[in-house]
Amino acid sequence: MQRICQSLAKAGYTVTLIGRELNSSTSLKEKSYIQKRFRCIFNKGKFFYLEYNIRLFFYLLFHPFDLVWSVDMDTLLPGFWVSSLKMKYCVYDAHEYFSEVPELEELPFEKWVWKKLENWMIPKLDYACTVSDSLAQEFYKKHKKKFILLRNLPMGIREIQNSGNEKIILYQGALNKGRALFDLILAFKIIPAKLLLAGEGDITLELKELVKTNHLENKVSFTGRMAPEELFKLTQNAFLGINLLDGNGLNNYYSLANKFFDYLQAGIPSLCNDYPEYKMINNELEVSVLLKEVTPESIAGAINQLLMNDTLYSHLKTNCNVLRDNYVWEKEEGKLLEWVFRIRNR
Repeated sequence: MQRICQSLAKAGYTVTLIGRELNSSTSLKEKSYIQKRFRCIFNKGKFFYLEYNIRLFFYLLFHPFDLVWSVDMDTLLPGFWVSSLKMKYCVYDAHEYFSEVPELEELPFEKWVWKKLENWMIPKLDYACTVSDSLAQEFYKKHKKKFILLRNLPMGIREIQNSGNEKIILYQGALNKGRALFDLILAFKIIPAKLLLAGEGDITLELKELVKTNHLENKVSFTGRMAPEELFKLTQNAFLGINLLDGNGLNNYYSLANKFFDYLQAGIPSLCNDYPEYKMINNELEVSVLLKEVTPESIAGAINQLLMNDTLYSHLKTNCNVLRDNYVWEKEEGKLLEWVFRIRNR
């Protein structure tokens, strides 16, 4: 969302980005757009979603706007209702197939509620976009609603600064369930390299305990939350980027993770699931190793192959440096601005 806000502000629009503030949130840095945070009483579960949506509803009701950009189903309801009341425009930006996220698999009632909301609201939308072609096709098949493709790509970097000689395997992102992180750590029992986990999340303490229990402290390290600039420097000097999910939900199957493009932009190969979006890009130019099955053994086998096969690794890395200029925000930005212009001048 920061890239979208920055691009719209640069084009002359007055933009406000709304989010929430947690105890762990860092101070906001000055941007070219307005930033608003809600500090909620509840921070998870049903009461959080209820409180956040009520506060968002009244904020939108009493503040002027021409267009609401609602990211994912959990912010769409107030944006849809208030834009309808004010006869303004609402865009639904689906970063996920919300009713199919792994977190809802063991919560049948909550899954039913989100699915009902999707079935009711999506057909009524005037404008919608999503981050992968597979998701766009699935939404059209399910709801007969056309979603434009607007991928969350990184800004292009002219020159890569790679000064590291150590073969570091990097995972960047939230340390949450569903990211195959337990299997990844266990794989390092038989991988002669170091693993860096860059991020924080719900299972950070469990992962640290797993490292300790398996005596992997000399191989697996945690960086904690990092500033984007520091993270990109670290990524440029990594040997391989990890982009894996476990579980079989449709949201996973149709995913196209931001970190995949971050690794590509940094010029390093990645290890990914054998999902449609990664297959499609790999068919264009091979930049990843794709796993059909995610286990400690399959992860170790793939990483060890790259560590031992210099020819294969060089092939993937060279392709990353060729392909990375095709997947940059500067190319996606024009599509965004043209689309918003058409919405505003409808």
